[in-house]
Amino acid sequence: MSPMTRRTYSFLRTSRFLRPHIIALNKPPFAIPAYQIRAMSSGNPTSKMLTANPLKQIFSQESRPAMGVWQMLPGANISRILARSGADWVMVDCEHGNINDAAMHEAVPAIAALGVSPIVRIPDLQPWMVKRALDSGAHGILAPLIRTVEDVKNLVTAAKFPPEGKRGFGSPIAMQNFNPMPTFTEYLQQANGSLLTMVQIETQEALNSVEEIALLVDVIFIGPFDLGNNIGHPIIEGKMDPELDEAIERILRAAVTAGKKCGIFCTDGEQAKQYADKGFHMISVATDYTLLGAAMADSLTIARGQGKQDKPVSY
Repeated sequence: MSPMTRRTYSFLRTSRFLRPHIIALNKPPFAIPAYQIRAMSSGNPTSKMLTANPLKQIFSQESRPAMGVWQMLPGANISRILARSGADWVMVDCEHGNINDAAMHEAVPAIAALGVSPIVRIPDLQPWMVKRALDSGAHGILAPLIRTVEDVKNLVTAAKFPPEGKRGFGSPIAMQNFNPMPTFTEYLQQANGSLLTMVQIETQEALNSVEEIALLVDVIFIGPFDLGNNIGHPIIEGKMDPELDEAIERILRAAVTAGKKCGIFCTDGEQAKQYADKGFHMISVATDYTLLGAAMADSLTIARGQGKQDKPVSY
């Protein structure tokens, strides 16, 4: 160990600000023993990380579907409102939502602090985006617009620590968003088996390979709008073609056959109930954007004596 490395490590070991994050380390974080690296793929069901991931717990121990909500608007207070709603998970939407990197780092801990799983939809399948989302403490990631099996393999590589992948290790932030909080070593050893890797099936290419894709990830998630567009059967005024319904059923079958979970994006509770009855495991109920607009419109129409506003058409 060089003198500079020794001084740095000594500071980390004694700092009263950083010590809670490294107290369990017996060696410098940049010299992790080989036996610890081999243990990174541990999926022990009694591990601290598994216990601290509420969505993973629902998947493994409960028969009910996990209901969630989409966060598209930035702000930790919005995150807290959604997490307190009774949802099992909140999707922090960095693809189509107005949420940048800084807003993501505010949303994830706000959600996790209330015992709800924060899942981050990354903007694109870029390894650095995967790393930023997981380093923020997300309990899982969702990658949009997957096209090929190779895309999925690249995602898994970016999301997993060695030897299963190539994710870099070093953020002290991630483990703070789990309760009970794992140590550095526990996070390193248990993250691969505890964090959820999800992909959206919303292209013709991905649909063609969905049975193979399902074997590689924890959840395959359906984006009905882009899927309909990309297979030539767009959703128009809330109407779905039979071909799109068949594609959705095929994706669900692929997940069940592979022993994995299947999720779907819905726009309201009635629609979510229909998909729950069909056997889907992870279902969004609404987005913060639509909920806010609909609630305000309802209140205004009632206040003006016009009765409750007609429900907008959903797909």
